[in-house]
Amino acid sequence: MNHQPLVIERAFDASVQTVWDALTKNEQIKKWYFLLPDFKPVVGFEFTFTGGPDEDKPYIHLCRVVEVIPLKKLAYSWRYDGYIGYTIVSIELFEEGKKTRLRLTHSGLETFDQKITDFDRKNFEGGWNHIIGKSLKEFLEGVPDNI
Repeated sequence: MNHQPLVIERAFDASVQTVWDALTKNEQIKKWYFLLPDFKPVVGFEFTFTGGPDEDKPYIHLCRVVEVIPLKKLAYSWRYDGYIGYTIVSIELFEEGKKTRLRLTHSGLETFDQKITDFDRKNFEGGWNHIIGKSLKEFLEGVPDNI
């Protein structure tokens, strides 16, 4: 079993502020991530959403913000209602000239029930690569930079 955190990095042609806003402002989050009833980048804030590979069997995600360093880091717990396992998603931002490098680390995947194929590490790799590498990238490419 792989106990290493899943790490995905991407660079975007956008300022740190623009990327941070996409990660923390719910009206923007809804355009590239999941439909969250509400989101606040405040430690202790809890949010839920449904999603998964099969629309007929959605998973209820239960999340809680655990760390916020404005313009640098956002981290939240990620677990599923009715299933064992507790993970942390950490998103860090690094300014690189006019670009921003984003590093997403999803740790604790091995705590999910490995008999459930939807919780296989490969599914998380594919999901995060799509969310960060395609959905967020396409969203940011359509957002005018504030700077």
